[in-house]
Amino acid sequence: MRERRTVALTGAGISTESGIPDYRRPDGTRRSPDPMRHSTFVESPEARRRYWARSAVGWPRFRAARPNDGHRALARLEEAGLTSGVITQNVDRLHQQAGSRRVVDLHGALADVRCLNCERVSCRDAFQERMLRANPGFPPGAVKLRPDGDATLPDGAAEGFEVPRCTACSGALMPGVVFFGGRVPEGRVEAAWRLYDEAEVLLVLGSSLAVYSGFRFALRARKEGRPFAVVNLGPVRGTEEDAAAHVQAPLGEALPKLARALTGRAGPIWD
Repeated sequence: MRERRTVALTGAGISTESGIPDYRRPDGTRRSPDPMRHSTFVESPEARRRYWARSAVGWPRFRAARPNDGHRALARLEEAGLTSGVITQNVDRLHQQAGSRRVVDLHGALADVRCLNCERVSCRDAFQERMLRANPGFPPGAVKLRPDGDATLPDGAAEGFEVPRCTACSGALMPGVVFFGGRVPEGRVEAAWRLYDEAEVLLVLGSSLAVYSGFRFALRARKEGRPFAVVNLGPVRGTEEDAAAHVQAPLGEALPKLARALTGRAGPIWD
């Protein structure tokens, strides 16, 4: 990596050490319940009501998450000119908080809210205040955070939950993310390919590559004969024979070691 510039492709595994759960168990099977699907959210007012009720509960904990040593190590590698940037499947913006400047959020960000009618983008924090004002006494007690940034609620807890609508056109509102089955905007895909093309090595971090939005980069690396390596706890789709290395280790441990080795700095690399 000292001689060859690298692009990092990150998934949920880099944020689990920040307290944000991932979608899959270490054996690669999906955790229950299933994540929200784009078609379900768009087509079902009741699904939107349940999602936003869960999100009203889960958002404060999701928003309170902070970058971990893995995020900070990637930022230092970029600062040292060793990476072209980060292509992330995550929606938490922890890479930016850690100091990474060249980041493509493939799946968007939960900090944004988008109108399904007029496409206006607004702030999730402001929407949280609107939801709580419209639903006094909500949320209920302790709950379990989910990967979508929402939370598990008791049966019936979302009944009667009032979801505010777009202040510009009264349209239905959606988090600024790409749910399962949704399409990544073409502009983001093009920005990701630009980062990829600036590098010579692909580094897959904390992703099983189960969804095509991330897997496409490994497919192209394989087609081009471009070296790529994986650091992930668990299996990674389609990399058994092609990856130059597959390290099974927590990213909060592995990436600081890598950054220290490549930058020649001893001790914590974010001082």
